[in-house]
Amino acid sequence: MGMQGGESEKKGEQAEAAEREAAKRRLLAQAEADRVPVEDTTRAVPDRRWRRDRG
Repeated sequence: MGMQGGESEKKGEQAEAAEREAAKRRLLAQAEADRVPVEDTTRAVPDRRWRRDRG
């Protein structure tokens, strides 16, 4: 009986690991979709500062 419990525990751990992995992939995919290219950020920030100083 003790062996069966150990096996089901392992299965539960594997399922949890798979869920964590899937969640990580979803987060990475979302972050990739939301990511702003470096060129855009470097271009936008100095432009805004320049306008603020002049105004």
